[in-house]
Formats: sequence, structure tokens, C-alpha cells
Amino acid sequence: QVQLVESGGGLVQAGGSLRLSCAASGRTASVYAMGWFRQVPGKEREFVAAITWTTGSTVYADSVKGRFTISRDKTKNTVALQMNSLKPEDTAVYYCARTRKVGILRSTSLYDYWGQGTQVTVSS
Repeated sequence: QVQLVESGGGLVQAGGSLRLSCAASGRTASVYAMGWFRQVPGKEREFVAAITWTTGSTVYADSVKGRFTISRDKTKNTVALQMNSLKPEDTAVYYCARTRKVGILRSTSLYDYWGQGTQVTVSS
């Protein structure tokens, strides 16, 4: 069984920064990629960023490109999301996810394990 635990969410003013972290425990072998998604009430969960575990290749949603940076620490089995220049529209619950499958990293259906989420609120 794999567990993903997010941390680092909170309340920040527009223009500020937050750093989210996701710790993976349990069976962590054969991970292909880790991703961050976000969701607001009444809307579908949307892709934010992903990173391949072995090569460190990254992909971002257009809405966060240039502001957010995803990184991973293979020795600690953690993935982080550095969020800068935050905007009120970034307000959401942020989820960490993991996949062992090769595929379209932007797709929620690719991921087999999810964390419980951490709230990020950006005030204007």
C-alpha cells in the first residue's frame, strides 16, 4: 500500500509564495511520475504539474507555467511544488498523485494513488 501525505498549504496574499510537499511511503518502487492537481468546489480536478521520477522531466499547466516549479527528491521519496506569484485563482485544494504507468501526465486517470489534499487560499 502506498500513502501520500501533503503538507505546506495555507493562507497567503496575492503575489506571495507557498511550498507544498508530498511524502510517499509504503511501496514506492517502479514509480513513473508524480503529479500535483488542484480542485475547487463544483469543478473538476485539474492538472497543475508533473515530474517523471527517473529523469526529472517536468510538465506544467499553462496557467502556472513560469510561476510554479515541481521537483523531486528520490532519496527522501518526496515531491515538492514551489508556488510563486500566487493569484486568487490559484485558491484550491491541492492533491499529490503517483503513477506507475506511462501515459499522458496531465490526465487524472493515469494516477493510481492520491493524497488527501491540502488547502491553498490566496487572498486579494
